[in-house]
Amino acid sequence: MPDTDTLDVVALGSALVDVLCHATEDDLRLFDLAKGSMALVDLQRAADLYAALVPAAEVSGGSAANTAAGVAALGGRAGFVGTVADDELGAVFERDLSAVGVVTRLVRRRAEPEADRATGRCLVYVTPDGERTMATHLGVAATLGPDDLDAHVVADAQILYIEGYLWDLGPAKAAIRRAMEAAHASDALVALSLSDPFCVQRHRAEFLALLHGEVDVLFANEDEVRLLFAADRFEAAVAAVEETGVLAALTRGPAGSVVVGAQGASAVAAEAVEAVVDTTGAGDLYAAGFLFGLTHGHDPEGCARLGSLCAAEVISHLGARPQADLRQLAEAAGLL
Repeated sequence: MPDTDTLDVVALGSALVDVLCHATEDDLRLFDLAKGSMALVDLQRAADLYAALVPAAEVSGGSAANTAAGVAALGGRAGFVGTVADDELGAVFERDLSAVGVVTRLVRRRAEPEADRATGRCLVYVTPDGERTMATHLGVAATLGPDDLDAHVVADAQILYIEGYLWDLGPAKAAIRRAMEAAHASDALVALSLSDPFCVQRHRAEFLALLHGEVDVLFANEDEVRLLFAADRFEAAVAAVEETGVLAALTRGPAGSVVVGAQGASAVAAEAVEAVVDTTGAGDLYAAGFLFGLTHGHDPEGCARLGSLCAAEVISHLGARPQADLRQLAEAAGLL
């Protein structure tokens, strides 16, 4: 188990257990879910959706936790901060994350299902084209607040990584700001994932403000970055990112990614895969590879190549955590 004094990345996010289901586009219309997006639902709605389809698997998940697991799988030192209930799913979440070598700093709340206080779960619907659509009940993950932070864990990491989903929650937003202060006070970098187009639409002005002095590294997909800068073309969004001065990794699915840094913008090809089975976790694992590279001396393009390799592995099977040995794959590809 890595020591918290020497963490490469500490991730701040929602502690969730993923419930993976196969679904058709007709199912999504029936459930009133927008394909490719994440919707927040209450416990009753989550129970109704759970009962409608047979789950294919139940595994520890959550966007930032997936990234931490990916960093650890590459041989990095990763930590995770989040909130669970003292229930069965909370135990599953902690066990799974600890088993892959992530240092967990979990805040535990008393489980009160009747009061909607249970460990969060994310229903992930995977359509035949591999796209994922999510309905998330945050449960006690939504209660993460500034008083739950261990500032030493944040301050002793090279990079603080934050999932944008948390910005929807008032207490979590305050926790993020406190974590950013602790990170900058110790000269750590702050990385932000925009997480979801709808998330960008809700918080566009605040996210833009964070790019001026608060965030050092930005992760976004093509739709998210265009929405962020109100750009009609991806190229215009890239130019807008360059003006901010942040290091950005912008993913484009099969078209690969574009890294925007001090030397300008560079395109990096996607790693080839035989078949796309499930895109759940693709952005999370891309971020894992990129952050591992960033904390181990790689240049931005090298970081992006590592990210593409990790993303390719996770979209080749069901679920958002790697099944192959990522470090072995990276070594074989000459990336480590």
